[in-house]
Amino acid sequence: MITTEQQEKLRGWFTGRLPDDLFESLAEVVVDREEITVIGRIPEPRVAEEASAAEREAAVQARIQEFRERTREARIAVAREAEHRFGRKVSWGVECGGERALYTHIAAPVMTRLRQPERQVLDTLIAGGVARSRSDALAWCVRLVQRHTDDWLAELRESLEHVQRVRAQGPDAEPEDTPTEES
Repeated sequence: MITTEQQEKLRGWFTGRLPDDLFESLAEVVVDREEITVIGRIPEPRVAEEASAAEREAAVQARIQEFRERTREARIAVAREAEHRFGRKVSWGVECGGERALYTHIAAPVMTRLRQPERQVLDTLIAGGVARSRSDALAWCVRLVQRHTDDWLAELRESLEHVQRVRAQGPDAEPEDTPTEES
């Protein structure tokens, strides 16, 4: 788990390192054990006021694709430097016109052992056409939990950060310089 301070340092590094004209603003930097995902806001395309929803959506999708192709070399250069510096892969995404698009990002394998009743849940999702495999079914379950427990997960993450701060102050922590009395 990454601390809030580490997250802020990463965001600061990307804020300072990204070319000024890459994004309108840096929307989010998300970090886990394997990956750093950098998401920036890009300008919406200008469409006529009377444009239909389909036209607006097509214009936003085209803008996102154009941005991806045009900025590829600059993003790769920053990613290489960040991957060397932080030991994690860097993925990219944008927000444009209320849409969020993620570019190449990793899907990390996760191994787990499930008992029969748990496997039956996954197999039911497969039989119902919700998923193609147990792996897909498990990923679907995780997304469902994530969608419905955002507040609970946020509170848990805050608690973990508090535990890390307390551990850092424990007996193994590096002592701070203490003032000495002058005689």
